Amino acid sequence: MARIPPSPSSSRPLQALVDLSALAHNLAQARARAGSRPIWAVVKANAYRHGIENAVRAFGAADGLALLEADEAQRARDAGWRKPILLLEGVFEMRDFAVVDALDLTVVVHCEDQLAMLEHLPADRRVSIYLKFDTGMNRLGFPAGQANAVRARVAALPQVQVVALMTHLANADQEQLPGPTVRGQRAALHALAPDWRGAWSISNSAALFLHPDGGPEAVRPGITLYGASPAAGTSAESLGLRAAMQLQARVLALRELAPGETVGYGSRWTAARRSRIGVVTCGYADGYPRTAPEGMPVWVGGCRAPLVGRVSMDMLTVDLTEVPDAVVGSPVELWGPNISVDEVAQRVGTVGYELLSRLPARVREATAGA
Repeated sequence: MARIPPSPSSSRPLQALVDLSALAHNLAQARARAGSRPIWAVVKANAYRHGIENAVRAFGAADGLALLEADEAQRARDAGWRKPILLLEGVFEMRDFAVVDALDLTVVVHCEDQLAMLEHLPADRRVSIYLKFDTGMNRLGFPAGQANAVRARVAALPQVQVVALMTHLANADQEQLPGPTVRGQRAALHALAPDWRGAWSISNSAALFLHPDGGPEAVRPGITLYGASPAAGTSAESLGLRAAMQLQARVLALRELAPGETVGYGSRWTAARRSRIGVVTCGYADGYPRTAPEGMPVWVGGCRAPLVGRVSMDMLTVDLTEVPDAVVGSPVELWGPNISVDEVAQRVGTVGYELLSRLPARVREATAGA
C-alpha cells in the first residue's frame, strides 16, 4: 500500500490566524494604562492559544512574561526572550529548581510545601520569588495570619530574594457582586506587610483597564493582550483593543432547501422559505461550542450570517440565503475582528478565555501582521 508523504500542516481549510500587530497594539494599550509600572505579559496556556513564539515576537515591549509550565518557559527562551519569566504557580517538585536555575526564572511561592522546598535549597542556589498572599480569593496564597511567620522564614534564607509581594483579585471584573473588592484586596495586602518597601503585584487585566487608580506595582494583564474583554458588558472595542485571533474556516458545500426541509442531526432547524445553506469546515472537535444556539453569527461574504442546525464534530451549517456572494471556498470567520470572541462566548454562557485557550492542536496556526 502506498504511503502518504508527510505534510508540514493539514490542508483542511481551518486555521487560527494570529495577528502579531494586534498583539503589539493591545500591549501598547496596557502600557498606556500602566504608565511606568512594570508589565508581566501573561502568556499561560500557550499564550491563550496564540502561540508562545508569537507572544515573544509581539510582546517585546513587556518587562517580563508570566506563565505556568517550564516547557513554555523553555520555548520562550528558545524563541529569544531574554527578559524575566515568572512561573505563576511556582514549582511543583524539588527537581523543578534545576529548570528555574537553567532558565533564570522567577517563581511564585504560595504554600507551605513550596516554602519548605526553598528551605532545602543549597546555600549557593540563588532564586528570586514573588511571595503570594491570599486576600479574599481563597484559592492560592498564604493566609493572612501566616504573613509575619512566612516572611520571617524567607528572610532567614540568604539564597532567596523576594522580588515582590502579590495577591490575586477575585472580583475586578464584577465588583457589584458580594465579595472582596479591588480596593479592599489591595488594602489587605498592604496591611499584611506595612514595613515592606519592595515591589507589589496586584492588578490583572480587569483591574488595569477598569480600575485605573492602582498604585505602584507590577501589573499582570492577560486576556486584554489578546483583544478580548476582561468583563461582561464592556466591549473590547471600547477599551481600544483589537482581536488578535481570527478563527477562519471555509464554505465546504452549498445546499438548496425547500420550505419544510430540515438540517443536521436531530433535524433541529426547519426552513421556513427556500433557503441556501452553507456547510462550514469547523465543528466542536475544533473548539467551536456544540451548544451554539440558532442564530449564532458568523462572518462570510462581508455579512453576518446565522448558524442553523446543530454543530457537529467537524462541520456546522449557516443560512446564506441573504449572502448571495458566498460560494464554495468563501472564507468564514467564526470569531475575530468582525465577530468578537466575547459575543460568541456570551451566547453560549462562557467567557472568551475558554474559547481561545481550548482550541485543539488540529486547528493549525498561521500568523499575519509580522
